Amino acid sequence: MTPPQPVAVAAPVLAAETVVERGASAAWAADVTQLVRPKIALMVLATVATAFWLTAGRPAQIGPLLWLLVGTALVAASSSVANQILERGTDRLMPRTADRPIAAGRLTVAVAWALAAVLLVTGIAISVVAGGWPATLAAVATWLLYVIAYTPLKRLSPFNTAVGAVAGALPVAIGWLAADGPARLAGGDPRGALGAAALGAVLYLWQFPHFMAIAWLYRRQYAAAGLQMLTVVDPSGLRAGGQSVAAALAMIPAALALAVPSAGIRLFLAAALAAIVYALAAVRFAIRRDDASARTLLLTSLGSLLGLLTAAVVLGRPV
Repeated sequence: MTPPQPVAVAAPVLAAETVVERGASAAWAADVTQLVRPKIALMVLATVATAFWLTAGRPAQIGPLLWLLVGTALVAASSSVANQILERGTDRLMPRTADRPIAAGRLTVAVAWALAAVLLVTGIAISVVAGGWPATLAAVATWLLYVIAYTPLKRLSPFNTAVGAVAGALPVAIGWLAADGPARLAGGDPRGALGAAALGAVLYLWQFPHFMAIAWLYRRQYAAAGLQMLTVVDPSGLRAGGQSVAAALAMIPAALALAVPSAGIRLFLAAALAAIVYALAAVRFAIRRDDASARTLLLTSLGSLLGLLTAAVVLGRPV
């Protein structure tokens, strides 16, 4: 009589364990993604790199710039974690954020604060070595403005968007300072400062239509959570639409100024096209004030910014 073979029984067990492990790994990866919000971090890094390029052109050594981007990414990740710690109460009240790791209770507040601190300290250390103290201080200022000012202000006033827009534009200063922008300006070369200033203005103004589109799409959730977005205090959307149009129109000359340092006609035309299309989407949203026009504005905002940053790098001659 042939003895039973244990392998035949163990194989399904091992397969089941593998499935469980893969499921746990996927859940862990999803939690990390929700915590650090890589899409926002990527936009910050693109802004820093573009500001560096407009100031100094291609670096002699790419290593320090890459390490600066790593440090900036860690600081941005830390600010995202800290933001979710402070907003865990309101996050639980909105379907779009209720499943975030801290709000859902999968990550304790103590562990989250420890993670935010480690990310911040590590990011600062790397940024100091790679980009110097001035650029690092700009990164820290961005963290403080986003976490200490913008995050709590969302529960108090619709003015939070204006404050958040400053935090969104500050990464321009990281790239400019890391590329020795002040020294270049003091040495009689204002082109880098002009390019960085134009980029900062673009980033600041760009955020108003972008945020108003999001605020409109999730206005009911924001209202239920007690967040004072402009679409909550004015449900008609008139103020949100007006603010979107005003900012998008003001962004047109700011975008055109990106082409001044390089005197490039192709960059001028590309910037004009991206900014005008964005303004048209903002006007459409202001007139219609419905979900379809808000989604169009949101998608247009992402496309216009990507187009502007790409054009600035590809078509803007290094200064």
